[in-house]
Amino acid sequence: MKLPLLAFSLLFLSSADKDVRKVFDVHLHGHDQIAVQLAALEEAGVYRAAVSTSWDLQDSYRGRSKIDFLYGLMFPCSEGRVPYSLQPCFSNGQDWPAIQWVEEQIKAGKIDFLGEVLSQYYGISSSDSLLFPYYALAQRYNLPVGIHTGGAGPNHGALNFKEELGNPLYLAKMLSTFPKLRVWIMHAGDSYYTDAITIMEQYSQVYADISVLSNPAIVSADRFATIMNAFVEAGLEDRLMLGTDNGNVQQVIAAVDGLPFLSKHQKDKIFFRNAVRFFDSP
Repeated sequence: MKLPLLAFSLLFLSSADKDVRKVFDVHLHGHDQIAVQLAALEEAGVYRAAVSTSWDLQDSYRGRSKIDFLYGLMFPCSEGRVPYSLQPCFSNGQDWPAIQWVEEQIKAGKIDFLGEVLSQYYGISSSDSLLFPYYALAQRYNLPVGIHTGGAGPNHGALNFKEELGNPLYLAKMLSTFPKLRVWIMHAGDSYYTDAITIMEQYSQVYADISVLSNPAIVSADRFATIMNAFVEAGLEDRLMLGTDNGNVQQVIAAVDGLPFLSKHQKDKIFFRNAVRFFDSP
């Protein structure tokens, strides 16, 4: 029996739609070749992304792609510079943005989240009181906050970086002070992932991105599987989010796809569903 042409076309489109992977990259930074970066992301199925970098470079992403971008505020900046690229974070060269200016940008719709919060690179904890005025703004305007945890690569240029300050347990004070704040642990704690699990078990508003851990050029497949299994066994699969941290997006996706203990539904949670819930919470 022959299907009518329209019915056949609809059947084909429905089948094709099922094969299109949706990806929400919650950990992206600026690139010196924006067009190349965006093309790679679009080809991989990235339809939303949270980007943070120097303020001027970040502004260059607006209106450049069909990707729905969320824009972050990267701070505080050691010597006024973004780690690794060493671009000035802000045009005035300051380490910290003025609170009044930050609130103005939030009201203007130019800041969707606070992050990457670089407290560790600055040599202070994620619960240092210097950060509290910014956290208060985020809570007032219901903005998520993403905080760097774990280690760092070489040549980041931050003279006051302290490895031990990357422990997610430092989040406890800020979470108890700002109980309505939505926070995500960038790099899922990295070498401190068991402490990230502890914090996430205690505070239901805390999520984690798996950037760096899911990059096979940095972390072995076996170690990545061990870490991911620990989060899943702890019942936290609904709060894990995909992030590339400018790694190869296809390789990051493949790393998640290669986890044999995750179903397709669980992978979709990590690829986009959990991030949608986290960022779109009223």
